[in-house]
Amino acid sequence: MAALLRPPGPRNRSIGGSFSAFRADSLGFLTKCSAEFGDLCYFRAGHQHMYYVNSPALVQEVLVTKNPHFMKSRILQRAKSLLGEGLLTNEGASHLRQRRLVQPAFHRDRLIRYAGDMSALALRSHRRYDDGAVVDIDREMMRLTLSIVGRTLFSAEVEEDAVSVGEAMNALIAMMPVLMFPLSQYLQYLPLPFMRRFQKAGETLDATIYRIIGERRGSGEDTGDLLSMLLLARDAEGDNTGMTDKQVRDETLTLFVAGHETTATALTWAWYLLAQHPDVEARMHGEIDEVLGGREPTFDDVPRLSYTDHIFAETIRLYPPAWAIGRMATTDLELGGYTVPRKSIVLLSPYTMHRSAKWWPEPGRFLPERWAADDPDRPKFAYYPFGGGPRLCIGERFAWMEGVLILAALARKWKFRRIDNKPVELAPLLTLRPKGGLKLRAEARY
Repeated sequence: MAALLRPPGPRNRSIGGSFSAFRADSLGFLTKCSAEFGDLCYFRAGHQHMYYVNSPALVQEVLVTKNPHFMKSRILQRAKSLLGEGLLTNEGASHLRQRRLVQPAFHRDRLIRYAGDMSALALRSHRRYDDGAVVDIDREMMRLTLSIVGRTLFSAEVEEDAVSVGEAMNALIAMMPVLMFPLSQYLQYLPLPFMRRFQKAGETLDATIYRIIGERRGSGEDTGDLLSMLLLARDAEGDNTGMTDKQVRDETLTLFVAGHETTATALTWAWYLLAQHPDVEARMHGEIDEVLGGREPTFDDVPRLSYTDHIFAETIRLYPPAWAIGRMATTDLELGGYTVPRKSIVLLSPYTMHRSAKWWPEPGRFLPERWAADDPDRPKFAYYPFGGGPRLCIGERFAWMEGVLILAALARKWKFRRIDNKPVELAPLLTLRPKGGLKLRAEARY
């Protein structure tokens, strides 16, 4: 049977199609599409054809089975002006080579070292709080994960550089939503104030990172951080060559984004959920006290902190930082019985999948207990907060360990409470942030 031309979807005959509706409320728009049109729907965003997938089987086709027929979507292609050819934006054989070179940075022996840095910096962070004080928990988590990625990426000796890099990085991240606009690739040529800020931040990043790379290459020292790992890496399956300074710069920025923004956002939502569920929080405190006995958490404690792990898993089910994943078809292909033309965008949303009643009993409830045992009836791609297939997030183990260790390290001393009952709105930007930030009251446990 020949594939059908187009799946059902919202009707919009305006020039922009559904672009305005999608941009105004992306999560609401996708949730409504799932409810009205099922596993696969079509809509138009300006001149762009969009195919929205919300079925585990079809997600697996896009990310795994038919992965060779897709490339990253336009927003990440345009992000190359910031990230260059790092793992997040690279394609094809070049991506596979870079992944082989970066992979050793996340081996077990390296993770053990990073775990010590994570716990030490979390301990330093919790000393910033005062009992009863209101804290911007989203900013605090950004500050903490920034210090962690700075330490693990650049080492303590250049921590001051990591701060300047982080400030420039935040300026660049703020520009990411602009990349969604049609013809945004031409904005860089216009003398606009925000483009000047973007360019200045990029120059700061390049000057700092290239200087650090040059100094580290000159010393020949392996400090045990991610930067040393990248500089020492050799492609054993290829020509045994390493990375150029440009490749190291691109991977450094990519890891900076992945290791900073996403984990901080997940932790922000974890504290938000714990503040509303004191029974879950009390059980977590009991586990932490029993496992740690008053000391800092270590790498070996992570598997023993099983309930804390379940809390992190349930948090990123409800609030996956990577709330949407886009792929562009590089050829005409069949998906779900329909023809997807070349250059169409296939959009996946972990947010809507993770909240589907088809796969999750009481999908809107925060239930860490659901992770105590695997559900044999739940398909693999009903849960994919780190993506999947050949482009599965290379830092998944790093991020998961970081989330559990920070929760345990801070919850040893503190709990956080809502200061009001106002609903927190979602801001689906580069990651799924709380709109306007999130303020919580810190309370000392003892």
